[in-house]
Amino acid sequence: MAIHWTLGGDASDPLLVAAFWAKALGYVMEPGYDDPDGASIIDPDGRGAAMSWLRVPEGKSSKNRLHIDVRVAGEGPWDMGERERMIRAKVPELVALGARVVREQRVGDVLGHVVMEDPEGNEFCVA
Repeated sequence: MAIHWTLGGDASDPLLVAAFWAKALGYVMEPGYDDPDGASIIDPDGRGAAMSWLRVPEGKSSKNRLHIDVRVAGEGPWDMGERERMIRAKVPELVALGARVVREQRVGDVLGHVVMEDPEGNEFCVA
């Protein structure tokens, strides 16, 4: 049996980061989580891992050692044209929420993923 787990992170503004990721992933703020220096989001369907952030005084200083992949195309096998269309549709949605495009990663002629940063500069990929 799998163990339930939470992905935790540091943030200057935990509510800002939590709100971004809740909208990006279709999550909701965790009911009953009331910490002025933290924020937590959960999958409303109870399938995905929870995510939480704690306020820290220092800013981000280097590349993430762990990052989130937003897999809009789900699991393969894929129609690569449709997969690219789904990735390209999600990127502007995330930009409107406060993310920034860093670069596109291609494998030959195929779009592999788009590297982005959340509102506090944490890298993630849209694949």
